[in-house]
Amino acid sequence: MEGSCGLITLQKKPVALKSISVTLSIHEFVACVSATLNYENEEKVPLEASFVFPMDEDSAVYSFEALVDGKKIVAELQDKMEAQHKYEDAISQGQEAYLLEEDSDSRDVFCCNVGNLQPGSKVELTLRYVQELPLDADGALRYVLPAILNPRYHLSGQLEDSCLDIKTPLVPLDELPYTLSMVATISSQHGIQRVHSNCPLSAVEILADDKTSAQVSLAEGHKFDRDVELLIYYREVHSPRVSVEAGMLEKKPDSLMGDPSVMVSFYPNIPEDEASVTCGEFVFLMDCSGSMQCPMNNQDGSQSRIEAAQETLILLLKSLPIGCYFNIYQFGSSYEEFFPESVKYTQQTMEEAVNRVKLMRADLGGTEILAPLQNIYRKPSIPHHPLQLFVFTDGEVSDTFSVIKEVQSNSNKHRCFSFGIGEGASTSLIKSIARVSGGTSEFITGKDRMQSKVLRSLKHSLQPAVEDISLRWNLPPGVSANLLSPEPTVIFRGQRLILYARLTGKMPAAEATGEVGLKYTLQGKRFEDKLTFSLKPKPDADLTIHRLAAKSFIQTKDLGLTQTSAMDKKDVLKISIESGVISSFTAFIAINKELKKPVQGPRAYRQIPRPVLYKAFRSPRILCGEFYSMHKSHGYLSLNPAAYLRYAQSSGAQWFPLVPFFYFSLKVIGGTKLMQLIDLQKANGSWDLNEDLTKILGVSLEDLLAAHPAQHVDLSGWATALAVVWLHTHGKDQKMEWELLERKAVAWIHTQAGSTVPMLVKAANTLLKSSVDPAVFAP
Repeated sequence: MEGSCGLITLQKKPVALKSISVTLSIHEFVACVSATLNYENEEKVPLEASFVFPMDEDSAVYSFEALVDGKKIVAELQDKMEAQHKYEDAISQGQEAYLLEEDSDSRDVFCCNVGNLQPGSKVELTLRYVQELPLDADGALRYVLPAILNPRYHLSGQLEDSCLDIKTPLVPLDELPYTLSMVATISSQHGIQRVHSNCPLSAVEILADDKTSAQVSLAEGHKFDRDVELLIYYREVHSPRVSVEAGMLEKKPDSLMGDPSVMVSFYPNIPEDEASVTCGEFVFLMDCSGSMQCPMNNQDGSQSRIEAAQETLILLLKSLPIGCYFNIYQFGSSYEEFFPESVKYTQQTMEEAVNRVKLMRADLGGTEILAPLQNIYRKPSIPHHPLQLFVFTDGEVSDTFSVIKEVQSNSNKHRCFSFGIGEGASTSLIKSIARVSGGTSEFITGKDRMQSKVLRSLKHSLQPAVEDISLRWNLPPGVSANLLSPEPTVIFRGQRLILYARLTGKMPAAEATGEVGLKYTLQGKRFEDKLTFSLKPKPDADLTIHRLAAKSFIQTKDLGLTQTSAMDKKDVLKISIESGVISSFTAFIAINKELKKPVQGPRAYRQIPRPVLYKAFRSPRILCGEFYSMHKSHGYLSLNPAAYLRYAQSSGAQWFPLVPFFYFSLKVIGGTKLMQLIDLQKANGSWDLNEDLTKILGVSLEDLLAAHPAQHVDLSGWATALAVVWLHTHGKDQKMEWELLERKAVAWIHTQAGSTVPMLVKAANTLLKSSVDPAVFAP
């Protein structure tokens, strides 16, 4: 698995899966999704077809059904082992059967099996799920329909029964034999401003005069070269609210599906003017496996993942506060640490780390993240410097639950901020390790800049700690709220907090209200956000809030077949089967019991091809000139596909790896003037006045010295003022990336220049022909 990105069959066979159609309904910040897989057997023998596909970690899959010859067969959610046995028994007896299961190793991979599809027959398989939509920093709600599933690196000797162990055939993206269509209906009481996507869309159709509903479709011809993302902008997104959903009438009270469920969304009003902390131990864990040499997106000349990671690490190192400690690990099949233990942040240690970051390569083999994590956690804690762990990876590991459990076991002594790099990164790994440790997660895909998203997380880690977080419910006598989500332990400024609870007891007959309050302490001050809500439950045929509540509970306790305790497994099984939401221990099974006669003849097994973003090979043979050529005009190395395919076919293999036609960038890190300027900054936030700085500013050293306005301020103070003015003039579009290091620079200037700062700013504006507001230099 380490050396390849997928396989392609040389035996041309019709593919049973013909199309995937998705119907999406987004109301406020919840998505309800129906995905239909349309199959047809064009061969002359009965088929068993298997399709492995990605799902988002937060998807609560609650329904699976088959439509065969106009008849609907609704699947049952059962214990996974029982469902698998029933499926095997059914197809061995010539019955038509359908199985949907979550992968054993990761919550974001599913497998759908169609058994005994008769020649000439058609079947529609529909799965349904609900999902909370994350809120981006710019206020957009983000829906992602995963289309890319990259191979997951397997540890040697690992014997887990995983869907990803199957040798799935791959074909070039433009020859993928099935199509994808999607129609999305969006509604919000706050009104819809606009809808963006990384894929071509039809024109947005406004369905109401007040712009509270709209519809949009995915344009025809989606190439499966990226996940489908929708960014939805409402006029108002930061409105706290409480929704109460009625339970099922046919279910008994005192049960999850019989009692009302509550969804609470808070937007804590944390003051913005609180000072950032200056202590902490910052450890950066960087994926340097071979897959990190892939480009960030599919555009020619795109920065490689490892290049973007290097720039990001340099920005992080320049942005760290004076007085903290730090270390950097790089990992692949093995791992290396820059320092034997975390070191104090000084000019010397920062320079040493930056120089080593510039030498990083994506050459450490596979993606084995567990060992370096264990090494980090074994290190003794530094008093008064809480550990803040930043994990960068393309997320292509197979032992996902082992990694999640390791992070969770150490959650009392650190926070983990995780970053999924590139298309197809595991949402199960990236989201879970952040969630169980009280951190945040980000995904960097398409044209996203890794640097801005990572620096935003660094800002979160530098926020003063919010302590003593608690929920307070004020409900009528006889009514109580049982929390199904984990107790909140971390709150970040500007982020949404969603909680689920089950209301038990006798609900009031008359109109009644309840109140829920979120209490917390920040720098000795006590705060409370209160929400008053109607206790009258609203019916929802899809039981959306109940399903989401069940998913929240399952995510807390379900760590896969091998990492979940017996008690937690029992709880997960109970909630999963009761709510109909799939888990690691359950699967959907449907059997066509009305088939008049068993399917006759031998059965052929077919794997449905799936798209993947292919990776480069690290084999010495592949790197020779026979397979690669240099594009001198662009400075890139690219694959000679014809030569490689001749080699693969001559090997006699029935399956062979397929390599993409993408470029490897050979650009030098720090090639932009912005990165060059940042590279010159010292750990204390200052710049020296030298020839390197003059080249960036575009002014000669003689002119800089002649324009120096304050004889009592040394040249470093003058140079730092010039650098900050240049940043605001030429780098304002990337302010998120340099905001923290600029804050250090301004603080340093005030300690050195004091009352002469306005004079420095005026002179810098004049020399650089800028008009930067002096207020940016306010202490």
